[in-house]
Amino acid sequence: MKNKIKYSKIIAGTMTWGRWGKRFPLAQMVKMIHGCVDLGITTFDHADIYGDYTTEAEFGKAFSSSKTKRDKIQLITKCGIQFDTKERPNKVKHYNYSKDYILWSVDRSLQNLQTDYIDLLLLHRPSPLLSPAEIGEAVDSLKNTGKIRDFGVSNFTPSQIALLETVLPVSGNQMEYSLTANEVQYNGILDDCIVGKRIAMSWSPLGSYFKENTPKTQRIQRVLEPLTEKYDATEDQLLLAWILRHPANIHPVVGTANESRLKKSVDALKIQMELEDWFLLLEASKGSEVP
Repeated sequence: MKNKIKYSKIIAGTMTWGRWGKRFPLAQMVKMIHGCVDLGITTFDHADIYGDYTTEAEFGKAFSSSKTKRDKIQLITKCGIQFDTKERPNKVKHYNYSKDYILWSVDRSLQNLQTDYIDLLLLHRPSPLLSPAEIGEAVDSLKNTGKIRDFGVSNFTPSQIALLETVLPVSGNQMEYSLTANEVQYNGILDDCIVGKRIAMSWSPLGSYFKENTPKTQRIQRVLEPLTEKYDATEDQLLLAWILRHPANIHPVVGTANESRLKKSVDALKIQMELEDWFLLLEASKGSEVP
């Protein structure tokens, strides 16, 4: 298996911990870190852009204050997206995957997160100007100096991963996957994770179910209602159980900043969804029976 680092099955997404969401003060962020670790959620997902390039530094201060041992957690972060903000003025949103930029970005993330190494560095989104050779040089340098342990991608297609793998192994792919957004189980992305022995991570694992009132979410709600009684579980737990049923061994990146919902996410790991229930929910999402 390409990825030899053990990540928690439920990954804590930190995107809403800072300026883009809860704006946690230091003490509350420390409490969140302790709460996650106590639940067995030891992997924390970051990106340099979160909070307009501020959340990593806020987390780093909290991590230092928490006195959590570094070898008890895993840190994931992403780089590459550039957009116009006060902290980093740009003329246009774009992607930068030059060697110098990747090296600079990782050094900045290390400083902000107050750590000596990143467990998994991801390229945040694919760029049409992506150069495998240049990225390979950057990743080799980062691995040789111990600044990153592993390398992967986010939102990449199998062909884009194959392009990178002409020069270096890709250990993981973080993608959008949920009952309401399940295209990756048809377009080869999840197949590629199985074939390539990559860790598959799902961002927005609850999809649009709690965000939209549409014919799709209404159909899903009608199917979920009796299943909550059958499995003695909440709707969000069943939505997680649905993606956990996939043989790609999905690691949901749970974006909630609510400790009770984090606990429910961990408890969802105990649910063994029956095959026909899985397809009932898929049918509700599609609005038609499976072909």
